[in-house]
Amino acid sequence: MKRLAFLHTGSFLVDLFKRLIGERYPDLSTFHMVDESLIQDLLANGESPGIVRRIATLATLAESSGADLLVFTCSSTSPAVNVARQMVSIPIIKIDDAMAEKAIGLGCRIGVVCTTSSTVGPSTGLIREHAQRLDRTIEIEHRLQGAAFDAIVKGDRKTHDAIVAKTAEELAASCDVVILAQASMAHLQPDLEKRLAVPVLASPHLCVESLANYL
Repeated sequence: MKRLAFLHTGSFLVDLFKRLIGERYPDLSTFHMVDESLIQDLLANGESPGIVRRIATLATLAESSGADLLVFTCSSTSPAVNVARQMVSIPIIKIDDAMAEKAIGLGCRIGVVCTTSSTVGPSTGLIREHAQRLDRTIEIEHRLQGAAFDAIVKGDRKTHDAIVAKTAEELAASCDVVILAQASMAHLQPDLEKRLAVPVLASPHLCVESLANYL
């Protein structure tokens, strides 16, 4: 039986992915690793060689623990994951891989909503990587809403959700598809998909569905 490992930078994602995996792959063996210091340090200092080493070390630990496949669920770690992929023999999936690929297939003008500065570069960079691989020409318009992140940290989900929804609506006016760049926004996707005139994508469900290609 395959064994799947998740690496999270926020503990709230553990329950989300346990539920999604349980619904889609009920017999799959999984385990979860959480290191909240990674996102804290990325937000405070940006990417550094130390961050890259820590992520590569965590990937090595997952492999040593018997994982056949590893999923990184933090968008901000994307560049460091490229290095980690060279350090282990198991496949590593970024949470945004499936979402980025689907977005490119839906249009050339892609709107990206971010709530942390550490996500902007990795998320837009990943979309461009997939576009280059698929030989597609795209335009990306991103919006950073740090106030939404500040609100969710304080437990004010209502303010967070209002800011994200308004930003998605604004991007929908000029884009072919809107991406919610962090898993913390994924709960808004169903409602926004119904209300907006363009597709709205979030990563968790798309990521879990894409695992079938590896499992």
